[in-house]
Amino acid sequence: MDTINSYAANETEKKIIAAIDANREKLLAFARKTASCAEPGFFEFETAAAVQQFLEGIGLQTETGLAGTGVRALQKGGQTGPRVTVIGELDGIACPTHPGANPKNGIAHACGHNAQLTAMVGAAVALTVPEVAAQLCGEVDFFAVPAEEYVPVSVRQQLQQERGVEFCSGKMELIRLGAFCNTDIALTTHVHMAPSQKDLLLGNVACNGCVCKRVVFRGKAAHAAAAPHAGVNALNAAGLALSAIGLLRETFQEKDTVRVHTNIIQGGTALNVVPETVVMDAMVRACNLKALESAAQQFDDACTHCAQALGATAEITTYSGYLPVIPSPAHPAVIAAANALGGRYSIEYTEPYMINTACTDVGDLTHLMPVVNFTHGGVAGDLHSADFTVTDEDTAYIMPAKMMALSAYHLLRDGAAAAKQTIESFTPVFTRESYVDKIRRQG
Repeated sequence: MDTINSYAANETEKKIIAAIDANREKLLAFARKTASCAEPGFFEFETAAAVQQFLEGIGLQTETGLAGTGVRALQKGGQTGPRVTVIGELDGIACPTHPGANPKNGIAHACGHNAQLTAMVGAAVALTVPEVAAQLCGEVDFFAVPAEEYVPVSVRQQLQQERGVEFCSGKMELIRLGAFCNTDIALTTHVHMAPSQKDLLLGNVACNGCVCKRVVFRGKAAHAAAAPHAGVNALNAAGLALSAIGLLRETFQEKDTVRVHTNIIQGGTALNVVPETVVMDAMVRACNLKALESAAQQFDDACTHCAQALGATAEITTYSGYLPVIPSPAHPAVIAAANALGGRYSIEYTEPYMINTACTDVGDLTHLMPVVNFTHGGVAGDLHSADFTVTDEDTAYIMPAKMMALSAYHLLRDGAAAAKQTIESFTPVFTRESYVDKIRRQG
């Protein structure tokens, strides 16, 4: 179905839409401001301050400093009931060639996270209208979270030493800290991650999970011309391992969408010295936990045995990555939200074959709680690239705010029947405790 035309919005839906339309310029100003001050994960201080200022400006009391920069505010409904957490992500991505990159740090919102934040605060504008809030049988939690993008190992080590940040992403760290313990359903959005030419893609597509590796190949230094036979070339060991990893690719099943990518970050010292120490970083991805664990072990074996074949050693450290996104079809609440927009936007529904081979820490949430999701257009260019740009501010910023607010309303209206059914039908893979234990054991 491309569009939905035969639906008349009820009075509450009309109030939600009208509230966001009335604040259109305020929301667009927020979107532009947060785009201009993009910051790296766990260091989004200016962006968090903008979110705090906006939420407090509409009368909400905020809680700040969650996992360093997270900001949240709670709106109670007319009756008690489940809590729906509306999520926006604070960080940008390192993309210094992007025309909108922050000149202070080279970070840009080339993944559209400022659009998420705008959708979140826009939903807050609508759901704090007293007549709308009275129709909610539960609570809506507006939560701006840090560090969705991958945080480099060196920065993670710094964060752990200086600020006690244990896990590699904002949602993972917030789960560890117990910040999602009262969340019953997470409501998320993003610019399109799976290919779609429509304004809206309803549902949650599968995404890869990942683990990260640092491999230190150790050999023996010697004069590269006079006595190469006296040395053990660590760079050759790394090169042989890279060849083995490449040859492994035909053993990966297509359905598992395994990806392995590497970067030599230290390749030796002087040109006339046999390289003694070579450091390689790598990321291994797959769309399910079994395949991810298998591919990670194959990677380790390739590095270990190729090093041994040349008389070197490989010291492998594994760092936790993200869990795969467990896919889910379009939720009735987001379908109802799209209905309420009256056929103005083109619509597509996720299919089982759709997959995003990138990673997101939303995957970690999908293993603990129901995640209701849609993605949207209004942008052009490739994610994380210099040509990513917003082409339609209404579709990128205003429409997602309406979708977030309307989806939360449909989850919590009529005694929160939709939310309760969603909660009852969900079986978590992990408890918070078993999740934290797994991530710690993973690296």
